[in-house]
Amino acid sequence: MNGFSKEWDKRYKENTHMSIWPWSDLVSFVMSNLPQKENFNVLELGCGAGANIPFFKSIGANYYAIEGSASIVENLHNKYPQFKDNIIVGDFTKDIPNIEFDLIVDRASLTCNNEKAISKCLDHCNKQLAIGGKFVGIDWYSVKSSDYKEGKGTQVEDIWTRTNFTDGAFANTGRVHFSDKEHLVCLFKKFKMLEMYHKSLIKELPSDDWELATWNFLAEKI
Repeated sequence: MNGFSKEWDKRYKENTHMSIWPWSDLVSFVMSNLPQKENFNVLELGCGAGANIPFFKSIGANYYAIEGSASIVENLHNKYPQFKDNIIVGDFTKDIPNIEFDLIVDRASLTCNNEKAISKCLDHCNKQLAIGGKFVGIDWYSVKSSDYKEGKGTQVEDIWTRTNFTDGAFANTGRVHFSDKEHLVCLFKKFKMLEMYHKSLIKELPSDDWELATWNFLAEKI
């Protein structure tokens, strides 16, 4: 199957954005909300280069992932043959594995879509989560980020989504979706939002007032 995520597939082929260490915020959220059962199913949306796979493997999770880049999935199949059948190439805004998941996690992958696509994906997630299952979102981009406040990129499809960034962290990565608190809660209207944290990273030197603001949150299927 050919990958649909052309920008990210190209980034991986160029050996850029190759994060391979588990994201500490994701580890903290997951460890604080582990399903209370011996065997539990976890789905990661957009696993990228597999940064979080060693973590989920270490806690004995039944790990699944759906990723848009065919080239990086092939690498992951070679690196983690035990998960070969569980890590698939696909578009998580259109479909996710027909399995009951106890936990779904996303570290800024779903934010590479517009509002309509994100909402469709969350509908699929809500359907496949067990009652009381959790959704962990890490580093969803905030409207307080400089790239959004300064109007960088090109607005497409809705007021929250930009593309065609030519420099900075979002250069050549396709669509980027930004949220404020109200918009994020609205996106998760079929869930109960349990926790939300707003983070801000400001560059002091060299001093150009650049800021990256993001959301971490925990939502529950109701």
